[in-house]
Parts: sequence; structure tokens; C-alpha cells
Amino acid sequence: MLKTEVFKIENPNSVNFIFGQAHFIKTIEDLHEVLISGVPGIKFGIAFCEASGPRLIRTSGTSDEMVSLAIQNAQKVACGHTFYIFLENVFPINILNAIKMVPEVVRIFCATANEVEVIVARTDQGAGVMGVVDGGSPTHVETPSDIMRRKELLRKLGYKL
Repeated sequence: MLKTEVFKIENPNSVNFIFGQAHFIKTIEDLHEVLISGVPGIKFGIAFCEASGPRLIRTSGTSDEMVSLAIQNAQKVACGHTFYIFLENVFPINILNAIKMVPEVVRIFCATANEVEVIVARTDQGAGVMGVVDGGSPTHVETPSDIMRRKELLRKLGYKL
């Protein structure tokens, strides 16, 4: 039997969020180490859902608020081998490649501050992520003034000279 469900990620302050899949109990430690070594003073919370053994939600982080948000979403979506990282004072672009290089990480579903919906398939065995909806659909092709605003924003954020 297959049941499809959609879960909205709870992110009341629209902080940056990284959602992925990994495969080993050591994931929580390795993700924690990558985050703290990648950005000094980073504030984050991680929840990782085991898929075998005691099937616990493993947690770590430097911000109780972000850890709580990660746990809340891990419990709601409830898919084995998924991880939820909420970031307080850093953009995913600053740490995403390091996270991808963690040997246990299988995939990244999204890295965003947008609204996210997770599409989940449930069977008698358990649940798995089919995909995500990250933000909304495009409304039009950018105009020259849109290009100018994009470049201004990148300069303001320090990503373009």
C-alpha cells in the first residue's frame, strides 16, 4: 500500500534551511563538525532521523531555537535517513559544498529560506521523500531593471564586486 502526503516545513522566521538525506549514525557528528569549522560563530540546529536500530531522531547544534525547529520538522515529516539543518546567521552557500562532501550525505533536497513543502511516500515499511516544492513558480522573465536589482542585492550581500 502506498500513501502520498505533503508536509509544509515549519519555519516561522524564514531562516535558512538545508534538507537532505544521509545514511549513517555518525552523520550528526560529521555535520556538526563541518558547520562549526566552516563558519566561526555559526548558530544552527540539526536533526537526523535514523532508519534502523532504535530509529531515533539524533540532534545537535549551537542554538536551542534552531535545534527545536529541526526536531519539530523531523518529527512531522518522519522519514528515515533525512536531516534538517536550520541556520540563524549564515547563508547555505557558505557551507553547502562542505555538507555535500560529508561521506554520509547522499543528497540535498533543498537549501533555502523559502516556504518548503516535502512530498512523502508512505508504505507498510516506512516513509521516503519523493521531492520538495521550494518557494513558488516563476511569474516572468527578468527585465533589465530586474537584472540591476539582482546585481545590487548580490553586492549588498558581499557576493559581487
